[in-house]
Amino acid sequence: MGANSRTEGSNLRLRGSISGCAVGLPIFVCFGGAALAFADPTQPSSPTNIFAPASSPAKSIFGLSLFVLAVTGAIFLVVFALLLYSVVSFRKKRNDDGREPPQVYGSNQVELAWTVIPVLIVVALFMATARVIALVQKTSPPGNAIAVTAIGHQFWWEYRYPDLGVVTANELHLPVSDPAYPTPTFITLLSADTDHSFWVPRLGGKTDLIPNHPNTMWIDPQATGVYFGQCAQYCGTQHAKMLLRVYVQTKDEFNQWILQQRQPAFANDAVSQGQRTFETTACINCHTVSGTVANGRFGPDLTHLMSRDTIAAGAAPNTPQNLRLWIRNPDAIKPGSLMPAMQLSDQQLDALTAYLETLR
Repeated sequence: MGANSRTEGSNLRLRGSISGCAVGLPIFVCFGGAALAFADPTQPSSPTNIFAPASSPAKSIFGLSLFVLAVTGAIFLVVFALLLYSVVSFRKKRNDDGREPPQVYGSNQVELAWTVIPVLIVVALFMATARVIALVQKTSPPGNAIAVTAIGHQFWWEYRYPDLGVVTANELHLPVSDPAYPTPTFITLLSADTDHSFWVPRLGGKTDLIPNHPNTMWIDPQATGVYFGQCAQYCGTQHAKMLLRVYVQTKDEFNQWILQQRQPAFANDAVSQGQRTFETTACINCHTVSGTVANGRFGPDLTHLMSRDTIAAGAAPNTPQNLRLWIRNPDAIKPGSLMPAMQLSDQQLDALTAYLETLR
């Protein structure tokens, strides 16, 4: 009997602990989300912090998120309060005879309340969401807008500036948008193969890149710096390493970058052997180097490769060691990438790496 009592007591304590967790977890999530929402935007917890918006579309989405959080938080508090009241008021009493309490049926007031109130809440959330979607999607580009075409590939990003005559890869450069004199960037989103999704949390929401179905989005970054993002649509083996880097620069720095990117590749006789290796292997079938016979379209444009901070769509820093390893064995950096190992000798690898290092 004593053992049974101890076992029953242990079970009661266990159920109490589980109940406490069930009650405490939503409270922790609710208040944790609120703390993040009102965190100091100048000190983001991560470079992809959605609670530190830096452009108009992201700020609109942030405002909508706070509204939804407030509404759902209020619903949670009301439901939790009613649940707590029911648990306390209608718990089993010592003198309870075990009979079922009187049942109430057909209360028009109750049924009307739990029908009308949820409908009004859903309508309010729908209208707020539709307003933000219309604001983001129906904005027309002004005359001074920067036009960019972003093309998703497995597994890298191609960026074209059609009005500026620049093609680059993986690292998007934009001018900062002064609120007094906005310079927004309108991005046309295309896919070369399968579905991708362009998402830089601090600059805007997710927008899909779908084959044969162009999409558009716009951003107006209001602070200089580097903004990080991610392909948010599973697109294959290396989806997780299809990273985004957006460099927001002052207008002078951006104009200087554009001028530098327009220049042809620098010819250097000291690396002629490496250039010859590049032009006589399958490299030229996929890559372009301005001013040479290389005019491929399947891989990133390499004309100014060494002006980029990373290689392999952000998977590794752009250092000579990583570049050599990437050429020798791409799977060592990005397993499942579609770039083939070229099977070059060590001498060819050294020469080719030295040549690519001159492409600034």
